[in-house]
Amino acid sequence: MENKVVCITGAGRGIGAGMAQMFSENGYDLILHYRSSEKELDALIQKIQKPNQKIWKVQADICDETQVKEMFAWIKKEVGRLDVLINNSGCTKDGLFLRMSEKDFMDVVDVNLKGCFLCSKEAAAIMMRQRNGSIINISSVVGLSGNAGQANYAASKAGIIGLTKSMAKEIGSRNIRVNAIAPGFIQTQMTDALSESRKKEIQSHIPLRTLGSVEDVANVALFLADEKSRYITGEVIRVDGGLGM
Repeated sequence: MENKVVCITGAGRGIGAGMAQMFSENGYDLILHYRSSEKELDALIQKIQKPNQKIWKVQADICDETQVKEMFAWIKKEVGRLDVLINNSGCTKDGLFLRMSEKDFMDVVDVNLKGCFLCSKEAAAIMMRQRNGSIINISSVVGLSGNAGQANYAASKAGIIGLTKSMAKEIGSRNIRVNAIAPGFIQTQMTDALSESRKKEIQSHIPLRTLGSVEDVANVALFLADEKSRYITGEVIRVDGGLGM
């Protein structure tokens, strides 16, 4: 029996790398996307690859429709199937919205929202032929609640939620499920740079009084990819320790 195939965008670090490891440990073959951090991705592959497991690397700027089309055409030709897409690529350019440039606003929206749209569109075309698939979009609690200094990021992540629900309604009849995960404060390289006092301040606002781990997010993604979630679509699952309540 063939392994299922998952494609993870922005797989080289943080939550993307955590999901790659989790899916590897659970018997999936992996298509790992990167834009520029190939060395990080190579180190990850060396760490997680199992015997008889296939891992492919794909490089693309997901804001560029031509590059995205080429990436998924390659997947269709060389891999031949796609069971799960995880739209994980993202970026931030924080600042107060009154001082935010149009470029900083659109750069974040392009990566986080437009990239999700372009990749989902091409992946769905493959999945429709299979009449089966799961698309998992990584949003954020900020997309549900907003956050001062992150108008661009919050708008893009809120857009992902609207996109998720609309896609779920459009392609559910083809047996393709579309869901979103909204992480809260997750311990990654970005949070590692915060001071201990700042971390404690953040934790004081979280009912569970701790930061999440990439494994917390990856476990939910694994569930949404699996047939155990066969009757779940159009949902947004918060992984935030209760922060968004």
